Amino acid sequence: MKKSSRMSARGACCAALVAGALPLSALAGPTIQFGDQGSLTLTYALQGWMQHRSFASDTHSGSATDAFLRRNRLTFSGQYNDYVGFYAQFEAGNDSRFGQDNRSVYYRDAYVTLDYRDDLRFIVGRFKNTFSRENLEACLEPLTMDRAEVLSYTPYAGSRDTGLAIWGNLLDARLQYRFMVADGREGMYVAKDSPRVTARVHYSFWDPESNYGYLGTYLGTAKVLTIGAAYDTQANVAYGDWPLRRDIKDYKAWTVDAFMEYPTRSGVYTLSGAAFKYDTGGAYNQTPDPELPVNSDLKGFYVKGGYMLPGKVGAGRLQFFARHESSDYGVKVGNAEYYDQKWNSIGANWYLDGQKLKVSLEYAKVKFDTPDPSNRSLRDYNQFTLGLQFIF
Repeated sequence: MKKSSRMSARGACCAALVAGALPLSALAGPTIQFGDQGSLTLTYALQGWMQHRSFASDTHSGSATDAFLRRNRLTFSGQYNDYVGFYAQFEAGNDSRFGQDNRSVYYRDAYVTLDYRDDLRFIVGRFKNTFSRENLEACLEPLTMDRAEVLSYTPYAGSRDTGLAIWGNLLDARLQYRFMVADGREGMYVAKDSPRVTARVHYSFWDPESNYGYLGTYLGTAKVLTIGAAYDTQANVAYGDWPLRRDIKDYKAWTVDAFMEYPTRSGVYTLSGAAFKYDTGGAYNQTPDPELPVNSDLKGFYVKGGYMLPGKVGAGRLQFFARHESSDYGVKVGNAEYYDQKWNSIGANWYLDGQKLKVSLEYAKVKFDTPDPSNRSLRDYNQFTLGLQFIF
């Protein structure tokens, strides 16, 4: 009996650690136990948005209001035994956005974890690439309304990739390392199918951030100061001259970031920022293939901050936030660079039950350094977003 109790406790601990490595963090739903070590947790999450923009499309300059499901997810996660865990997430996000109803359901994530020790862990499957902090911040536990629309996502594979990650915690979990080998860019347009390699490290000065995923805000439950850096690379991702199949380009990118959250009697203060540089050798300004992403040579930064009032406001806690973001695409149309822009936004979160039930409101103003006279979406615009989040 004592041996069984020890195994059960170890299994529960491993399940908690695996859950912490997942996008939903501690916001897990009901759990079913299978024997001493096995478990299955079901989680449903929905973000419903109502959004108003001062333009309707690339060619329509009239304003538009759109109600849609920003995220709509069903997650199955748990433990096979004390060491092996699993995670599968189905997604039908952005349903009804821009009039696109009945979105297809697909696997957002599907992977297996092996937690050999705290300093040696493995993830195999399709999961979040380990490059930028903001991409690794749980989208259901953000500070602002959402992540950057483009800047925090790598140009090849976006937020997720398929491969293997090795990661772990050292020095009482203050130092964390990650190393990932994944598919990256594939298909007929690459010069050669080479692996994508990503490395990341962070150091926590106060409370450690020991999970694979981060949070955008801890809602005052932790005092956190973390700095991080990452490098991402893949050889032979494109041709500078696609028609003649010459001038092969390699991809490389770096980012540095910092996050602080400090709870006090006067409220909770949050500050975060990051800088990025993606480099594909200027291929987009040459004669590239038709699917080369416009952000393949993007550089920029963001700064975001928040303040949560010390007590309740009505039925919940109130948190104010602001964000500034600058993006330089380096894309030229003649002598003009129409994509370069600055994003400024302010808003608030009203937490009725933490992140499980909240209402958010954001106003964003986007200004372009050189407005495009022929494309309405590349000219200055305003955007209002009202959102409801529910997690069970």
